Amino acid sequence: MALAESNSALSLRYSRRSLRRAARAFRCSPFRLTLLANMRSRSISIRQVCGPGGLTSGYSRRSLAELQAENEMMWLIAVGLLRREVDGQGLTDSFRLTPLGRQVFEQLHPLSPAQYRPTLVDHLYNAWCRWVRLPYGIGL
Repeated sequence: MALAESNSALSLRYSRRSLRRAARAFRCSPFRLTLLANMRSRSISIRQVCGPGGLTSGYSRRSLAELQAENEMMWLIAVGLLRREVDGQGLTDSFRLTPLGRQVFEQLHPLSPAQYRPTLVDHLYNAWCRWVRLPYGIGL
């Protein structure tokens, strides 16, 4: 990861490998791009993502139990897409995008859902990475 100066703002550059891995993790998740789009400007509570509310708001592809949604979000934290929101009392049940998450959103946003649909190989590789829990930066 390198720092780069662009338009008077400091931005982060991630390796292609990191961007591919993060994009694959999101594409294999049960979430829709609407979730990332809304997380760019505000934090989203786990309660907004799980159950029928997640379907209604367009955040998930299927109704998720709270524990399922939490596990999926924790994987997206592990690959660097999301971070947990913190308030004065400590961690909350809300999540936000990281700079890597913003770059992945910008990469996937112009594509149609059919274009970023994961392949069987994507699902298998993502499942293997989750099972093995490769450290950040290792993997394809």
